[in-house]
Amino acid sequence: MKKTRFALIPVLAFYVLMLSGCGGPRAFTKGEYDDPTRVELLDDKFNEADMQQMADTIIKAMVACPYVAKAPKPPVVIVEQVQNRTQEHIDMKSMTDMIRTSLIKTGKVRFVNKEERDTLEGEYKYHEAGNVSGPTQKARGKQIGADFILSGAMATNVQEVGRDKFIYYKLTMNLTNMETSTIDCTEEKQVRKKFEKQRISL
Repeated sequence: MKKTRFALIPVLAFYVLMLSGCGGPRAFTKGEYDDPTRVELLDDKFNEADMQQMADTIIKAMVACPYVAKAPKPPVVIVEQVQNRTQEHIDMKSMTDMIRTSLIKTGKVRFVNKEERDTLEGEYKYHEAGNVSGPTQKARGKQIGADFILSGAMATNVQEVGRDKFIYYKLTMNLTNMETSTIDCTEEKQVRKKFEKQRISL
């Protein structure tokens, strides 16, 4: 009788492993490259296609703005991270970086790297301490002052009617003149999406 019990242990262990493997989460092991410009509405969340649409609109508007397009030389801009005024978690740093990167590539504007000011301050002190040879030493007081501040915010509105869900996003961006504090350029991009609840089949 005891031998039979011991003989059943490996069999039971095998079935436990099989059941846990079937019911547990599976890893994604096979993949392929996808087109990042293709629109795929997999869920009702903000996605990369929404971000790209908004960024493209803002970039075209800022480059076409007379204060930028007709400037004798590319204006220098400080960029502030886009504010998230929605109830949804959205990677605003990625959106801000996308807008800044695309604007730099146009050659129409230049950006002050505000994020690295602490690093620059540390480097100035290091140079001043005599650690760097004279010809390559960088002195204070040669940074370029910004002409504009680029800032903005994302807002949203969600409505549910019956089985339909409507999601509205609006991104507003402003280019503020550093000397006059006036908003010399502004643009907004709206995105509206409709989703339908899936029917539960019994």
